[in-house]
Amino acid sequence: MNAWVLVGVGVNVSMALMAVVWFICKKINNAGFVDVAWSYGFAVVVGIYAAVGSGDPLRKGLITVMVVVWSLRLGTHLFLRVARHHPTEDARYAGLREAFPKRVWLMFFGFFLLQGLLIGILSAPFAVACANPAPGLSVWEILGAALWLIGLGGEAVADGQLKHFRGKPENKGGVCQTGLWKYSRHPNYFFEWVIWIAFFVFACGSPWGWLTVFAPLIMLYFLLCVTGVPPAEEQSLKSRGDAYREYQRTTSVFLPLPPKSS
Repeated sequence: MNAWVLVGVGVNVSMALMAVVWFICKKINNAGFVDVAWSYGFAVVVGIYAAVGSGDPLRKGLITVMVVVWSLRLGTHLFLRVARHHPTEDARYAGLREAFPKRVWLMFFGFFLLQGLLIGILSAPFAVACANPAPGLSVWEILGAALWLIGLGGEAVADGQLKHFRGKPENKGGVCQTGLWKYSRHPNYFFEWVIWIAFFVFACGSPWGWLTVFAPLIMLYFLLCVTGVPPAEEQSLKSRGDAYREYQRTTSVFLPLPPKSS
């Protein structure tokens, strides 16, 4: 099956999935679980691509493992975080409620469908790989797998370091500046982006795979300008004040870099 036909299938499946998730979130009155569904949705889509795609089994198997492992790790991490605060909703979605006070769940329905559309569009690198019948793996695919390992490991380490810091009572209200957080204010987002670069590089081993460069670029935009850094910075400034302002002054926002002197 052609890669772009696969993408079309992915868009339809992911939007249908998000419609179901919207119904569940409406019942429990917490839109925050859409983040969990968004992460898990990629595992569903790549599984379909692997099942119906006409690509080489080794290539399909490797990209499926890469996506499913990343998807389940991130989705479970988000699920535990959202569930821990339930029924309190994430500040982003509480803000959307205030911005659209009338017909809130109708607004969320459109928002959820948009998330499903994004899953389908961003899954293009997986579709390209699953449609490539060439036997064996290319240098691009091996390099993509290596980058994926770096990204997955870095993101897991960053999440673990932050969880460890916040788990100590003496750090309550403080700013985590240990480990990877010494070099970037958002190392978890940086390594998330590395994973998306890895998916793109993997796709470059297949015909027209370079066209999927839009996937890491879209993710970079969302991480830096929409759902990643901006709300996280705003919340940290509210909760940590001057300590976080000093952290902003000395520490890179995204790329891990040596910190400036205090």
